[in-house]
Amino acid sequence: MKVQRVIFLLAILLFGFEGLLSAQPTGSAGKVATEIRLSQNVVPAGDTVAAAVVMNIEEGWHVNAHEPTLDYLIGTELEIDDHPEFTITGIQYPKSERFTFAFAGEPLDVYHGSAPVFVTLKASSELEPGTYSLNGSLRVQACDDKSCLPPSTIDIAIPVDIAAANTGFKSINQKLFSANAGESISSSSVSLRDNSIASMFDERGAILGFLGIFLIGLALNLTPCVYPMLSVTVSLFGGRADQQTNTLQSFGMASIYVLGIVSMYSVLGVAAAYTGSLFGSWLQSSVVLGAVGIILLTMALSMFGLYELQPPQWVLQKLGGSQQAVGPTGLFLSGIMVGIFAAPCIGPPVIALLTFVGAQGDPLFGFFTFFVMAVGLGLPYLILGTFSNLLSKLPKSGQWMVWVKKVFGVVLVSAALFFLALAWFPKYVLYTLPPTLILGGIYLGFLESSGRSLKIFSRVKRVVGIAGMIGGLLVIMNLAKPTVDWETYSPDKLEAAASKDTPVVLDFTADWCVPCLELDRITFTDPEVIAALQPYRTIKVDLTDYESAESEALRKKFGVAGVPTIIFLDDEGNEIEGARIVGFVNAEEFLKRIPE
Repeated sequence: MKVQRVIFLLAILLFGFEGLLSAQPTGSAGKVATEIRLSQNVVPAGDTVAAAVVMNIEEGWHVNAHEPTLDYLIGTELEIDDHPEFTITGIQYPKSERFTFAFAGEPLDVYHGSAPVFVTLKASSELEPGTYSLNGSLRVQACDDKSCLPPSTIDIAIPVDIAAANTGFKSINQKLFSANAGESISSSSVSLRDNSIASMFDERGAILGFLGIFLIGLALNLTPCVYPMLSVTVSLFGGRADQQTNTLQSFGMASIYVLGIVSMYSVLGVAAAYTGSLFGSWLQSSVVLGAVGIILLTMALSMFGLYELQPPQWVLQKLGGSQQAVGPTGLFLSGIMVGIFAAPCIGPPVIALLTFVGAQGDPLFGFFTFFVMAVGLGLPYLILGTFSNLLSKLPKSGQWMVWVKKVFGVVLVSAALFFLALAWFPKYVLYTLPPTLILGGIYLGFLESSGRSLKIFSRVKRVVGIAGMIGGLLVIMNLAKPTVDWETYSPDKLEAAASKDTPVVLDFTADWCVPCLELDRITFTDPEVIAALQPYRTIKVDLTDYESAESEALRKKFGVAGVPTIIFLDDEGNEIEGARIVGFVNAEEFLKRIPE
């Protein structure tokens, strides 16, 4: 490398001396003209906008890529000055091309022609309408086949017109953003290169990409927030069993139910395409989580026949707690509620999807992408809703049906306690499961009185009861497992680690984040993971108060789009490229991602 460096510098002196003498005073800046473009004409206060700093490079000239091929080259670097009313959530550089120069011994990564650098800006919700300017600088070095000019720093200003919150806007320059954003690969914070959804489309094409999104939606049914809704669906459509409906009619009503799920997420996709924004913080607020828990508890109590007190009928009819048949409107609204219930658990995959859709800036693409995901999420409900009327054709002993209904009730009580703890006692959320399993097993297996005269059915009840009790004990044993020893984040700990040449693992988490809890209790309790992280200083970054100024500053500093996010820093304190983890991964996958 030292020999190559000497050869390169000699080449600059021999081939580039003429260029240096004849260069204009502006140096490389004379070969690069910049222009600023935004993705929309105005930005409502509190919203997000995509901006592009377009480098128009003179024909015959090139500028070094952001991550140059050789470590001693000067890469293109965009810097935006801090602004008290705006947050920079990511800078994305264009895809470079390889070019062979006469003075270099190997092809170099460069930009040429028109090359946009993308930046995402979030405006403060407190901003007054008006025009604001974000200042910054662009560092470039231009070369042609014979010479390199001195590097230059070009001053830039990004003008942003702010409108009142919740007002409309018009998308502009969408050809630029939709055509180029997906190709942006290198980034100083969050880039589409690290987005698994973008990689899936880039590497496997649109058809397999959408198939992957469908499978993601289908897999979301296994998350803790979504799985209990399957029992609600059976209850909801089981209430129609007294009506004489054929399979086609049942399919039509189930389709309306799934349409509610699809509508919620499709609208979310369109909003993401227009604004580039992620999940609203309201889905993570204690008020919403608590309301979800109360609704689930309300439905659970109805399963135990405690509703002779006549609670509001519209609640039961809309959400499926009543055994009366629910009309199309109620089914549609119930589907929307399923989408809301799912939100706290499915954040990471949806955040990745929203990031990708927001970068594309195409509302139709956003709608179709989330439509496909929601169809995957809704497929089990479509099947259950269509064939739940078959329950009426099963043997009508009556007693086993009462017991099954109470099984659903126990499941819903567990889910309700989970959400209520997530809202107000997040640190103890995992401790709601063991007592529910154990007490639910005792009740369903040994105390619940239905079907005692039926020997086979009584044995089935005891097996289910014992399984629940064993499951609760296993969870208790899991909670007692040793885990990774995490420290609380502070900037001085990172500095101390870097001064001692110690690599660092940063775990960005939040109390309300269900996949974060799964990481803590499943992945970080694995003995191999604990051993593999011994060389690292392990630090947890708490983003529970997600929209606070402190959390926002940390998210901006490390380019964190959502939780959980795990970042590996080398012994100099720099992020190790390609090792970042977003969302839950099991121990096997986590071990593969640990840098060697």
